[in-house]
Amino acid sequence: MEANYGLLSLLPPLLAVVLSILSRQVFISLLLGIWAGWLIIANGNLLQGSLQTVQALVDVFADAGNTRTIMFCALVGGLIIMMQRSGGVEGFIRLIQQWLSRQAEDGEEQSRRKVAVMAWLTGMLIFVESSISVLTVGALYRPLFDKLKMSREELAYIADSTSANSSILIPFNGWGAFIMGLLVVQGFADPFSVMMSAMVWNFYPMLALLLCLVVAWRGWLIGSLRLARLRTEEGKVLWENARPMVGAELTDQPMAAGVTPRAFNMVVPIVLMVVLMPVMLAYTGWEVALKNLPQGDWLDTFVLAIGKGSGSTAVLIAVLASLLISMLLYRVQRIMGFVEMVELSLKGISGMMPLALLMMLAFAIGSLCKQLGTGLYVAELTRAWLSPSLTPLLIFVVSCFIAFATGTSWGTFAIMIPIAVPMAQQLGADVTIAIAAALGGGVFGDHCSPISDTTILSSMASATDHVDHVKTQLPYALLAGAGTAFFYLLLGIW
Repeated sequence: MEANYGLLSLLPPLLAVVLSILSRQVFISLLLGIWAGWLIIANGNLLQGSLQTVQALVDVFADAGNTRTIMFCALVGGLIIMMQRSGGVEGFIRLIQQWLSRQAEDGEEQSRRKVAVMAWLTGMLIFVESSISVLTVGALYRPLFDKLKMSREELAYIADSTSANSSILIPFNGWGAFIMGLLVVQGFADPFSVMMSAMVWNFYPMLALLLCLVVAWRGWLIGSLRLARLRTEEGKVLWENARPMVGAELTDQPMAAGVTPRAFNMVVPIVLMVVLMPVMLAYTGWEVALKNLPQGDWLDTFVLAIGKGSGSTAVLIAVLASLLISMLLYRVQRIMGFVEMVELSLKGISGMMPLALLMMLAFAIGSLCKQLGTGLYVAELTRAWLSPSLTPLLIFVVSCFIAFATGTSWGTFAIMIPIAVPMAQQLGADVTIAIAAALGGGVFGDHCSPISDTTILSSMASATDHVDHVKTQLPYALLAGAGTAFFYLLLGIW
């Protein structure tokens, strides 16, 4: 059973969030937050708390899913650097520029809007896994954004806003399987129907996606995002004090000598990785699907297997296969030898070490929050405020705060669904709206949180400063969140 340290359970995540924003030292802030949490658990014993902090970082790798995710993040560096060296990135840029030049009458601003909308659409279509969605959008469009003098913060916002939001609205993936599992525990005989009914009321991802499309197409830049665009137009890719999530070796790798730029040297590895994701999800979940649908046809079994598969295994195998196939592709074209490709891959992996370290710290603070009972404390704190009319709104707000403090939407779902469902049933509120509020709040809080793994990956994929990404994205997330809160308030009153 999880402990509950009351108000003290809020201190570690809030300390990490506040310090990271004020100091811009994300690594140190997260480490201090983790250390503070273990000091609380150790009743202030400095030696014990410090030793437990070190052990907690080691224990991150005891979870196979965490280890696979960190390996995936590191291996992506090898893939990115080889795609640049092969001329694939340059070829893709030229291909898009040729398409844009045929519509030159539209002007530069119209070209920017079209590329931004293409990035939005790409993120939407790759709904099968949020990490792959973020990576694909970043890898494909970062060079184009740089060429068109669009800020990397804009790209990070689009990648982040389309990944989790599309994954939860089109739940034929691990997200859907996880949510249905939580609903089964609550006694629902047909969890799929309940989940799909709840999606109708899941306003936050709908509004966030719509707002992101408006920003992409209309170029509606406000606050820090507008300043970032102006800075980029002046030739400055990043702010002077910025610390990008990846090194220059991953963003400025020149083509190999004598290579003809070809877009397919970039597109083939990316498409292979995206296609392999659902295939590996189905493979890892096939046995479970057969047990649940012994008489079902292959299509029903395949869809169920995708929902039951291991997301971390799927992303790791997908990126590994893409890396190996790209090596073979480049060797056949005599672009690079195997020794050079191995050396480049290691160089790319080393460039991703800051991200791997940050992911480790994010997993560690998430585990710490679970041990402190942060989410349960916040949820229990609000029980006395609930009434039939305010139930959707309060569930949404509480879920948001839990996800923001813990950096995990899935963890928030696991905490809030068992609370939201019986609470709505007891108060006579609509259960599907309560479920939607819990899900939307979890995604909203995760979207805003600087310690969220998806937010971190978005900064990495776009090669931008993590704190800058959080600050530029926050006004749009808050706007969509405020609209969602208003709709839930209206539903509760009616």
